[in-house]
Amino acid sequence: MSSVWHNIITAQPAPPVNVVIATGVVALLLIGWRPVWRHTRQVVTIAHEGAHGLVATLVGRRLTGIRLHSDTSGLTVSRGRPAGPGMVAVLLAGYPGPALFGLAAAFVLSRGYAVALLWALLAALALLLIQIRNLFGLWSVLAFGAIVFAVSWWGSEQVQSAFAHLLTWFLLLAAPRAVFELQHSRRRGGGRGSDADQLSRLTNVPALLWIGTFGLVTLACLALGVWWSGLI
Repeated sequence: MSSVWHNIITAQPAPPVNVVIATGVVALLLIGWRPVWRHTRQVVTIAHEGAHGLVATLVGRRLTGIRLHSDTSGLTVSRGRPAGPGMVAVLLAGYPGPALFGLAAAFVLSRGYAVALLWALLAALALLLIQIRNLFGLWSVLAFGAIVFAVSWWGSEQVQSAFAHLLTWFLLLAAPRAVFELQHSRRRGGGRGSDADQLSRLTNVPALLWIGTFGLVTLACLALGVWWSGLI
């Protein structure tokens, strides 16, 4: 355990640029290849619902549970005022959440703390697990956590760094796609209970403007993450 703790608090050397680029390409494949995306998208859902839960707690609402479903949808339930700034903040957090988590991860990686990032992710997943209220959600978080733990515990320094970069790229690149899918679903008549539509009902601001806001935030996070990676 002492060696693990030493690795957590010690900055690791930056990986070669070709490794950073390669992990970005792999992340693009995981997002762009539809048969794989059907499964990897669950990571985005975990981050999305986790963002709802985190903000609900921060604004003083009582978090009562999170559900993750096999169709990659999710639901976070909290108790408190049904309207007002707190509820708006909770709804606003979902779609930008994965991108903001990815941006935070990119910042940590830019300082060289890949191992610390993986263990922080494990701690966050453990806290999330306490709030999961359905079997598929439990399986999803446990499976993802098992992969992160395996890499954190048994992976070499190079493997840990590459995996941390892969996760970071995945969150940064997947977040804009999730926003695009939301708008695509709404254009086809679906998604009318989405975060954007609920925000529209609470604020009288058109849902399309909220979706545009989601998109701008996720793209801004991606651009800043690329800059921090040293690729531009």
